[in-house]
Amino acid sequence: MDKRIGVLMGGWGEEKDVSMRTGEAIAQALEANGHQVARLFASNGLDSTVREAGIDVAFLALHGRMGEDGRVQGLLEVMGIPYTGSGVLGSALAMNKGFAKKLFRQHNLATPTGYVVPASRLQDVPSLHADLGFPCVVKPANSGSSVGLTLVHTREQLEPAIALACRFGGEALVERYVKGRELTVAILDDEVLGSCEVSHDGSLFDTGTKYEGGAKYHLPPRLTATRLANIEQMALTAARSLGCRGAVRVDFIVPEVGNEVVLEVNTLPGMTRASLFPKIAKAAGLSFETLVERILEGATLDGAQPVEPLTDSPEIAAEPIAHAS
Repeated sequence: MDKRIGVLMGGWGEEKDVSMRTGEAIAQALEANGHQVARLFASNGLDSTVREAGIDVAFLALHGRMGEDGRVQGLLEVMGIPYTGSGVLGSALAMNKGFAKKLFRQHNLATPTGYVVPASRLQDVPSLHADLGFPCVVKPANSGSSVGLTLVHTREQLEPAIALACRFGGEALVERYVKGRELTVAILDDEVLGSCEVSHDGSLFDTGTKYEGGAKYHLPPRLTATRLANIEQMALTAARSLGCRGAVRVDFIVPEVGNEVVLEVNTLPGMTRASLFPKIAKAAGLSFETLVERILEGATLDGAQPVEPLTDSPEIAAEPIAHAS
């Protein structure tokens, strides 16, 4: 309780407003738990903001580019300030959906077929798309909160949707559309807290549905115990494959017929009292204040320490290399 906790919120991208709501909810919970709290608004000059605040621990309430992709984590590593959530590498891998999908496949996790398009290669879309077909889902390859998400039904809609997605980070991910139930699994400190099924009237769980209403939540999901256990094990494998830690949310599509597929891993899930992760935690018996405290307890650094140069090591004489005749 004698440590000063800095709640980092805001940020640079399109998820700033969501981050502000998350950060304020976390700050209030920390204060209710008796902590000293500094609300820190992330923007240019964040290093000075953090240094001047004199914090001992950083509680990250950031979302999307810059805040969730390893860059702020790297800053805190250099400053030696423990922080919540995944480390530099885990954050970067999870945010880059194209790389994350490659790692999912290496761990035998099904994920929708697709491809990544940089903004500089829009002219190559016809050849890249090939026989992927329609409908397909287009979204930013390095963003979250379903910003820039489009369900594309025709080839004429494809390039405009990709151009829109590229506005948020410079790359778009195009995936085959998989019809099914949307399900998310909450993981805390490498253990499954529980799962939630999200149902809605639209074809996609987009930004409007997430934050403006229209979704229904089923806790636990309407699945057999065996299938749900398999999905939750897949979620653990997905999080571990990226090296994630702390609070992690893994999103799935669960078809009526066929195998469930991993969509993505969220290393800093939304933490307003109405967000999915706190809903699942509440169903598991954790109050919002207890959940926030548990996440805070996991604050750490990746552990890299400066190494002193070897000044007293004996000189090694160069030996001639023998070449086979």
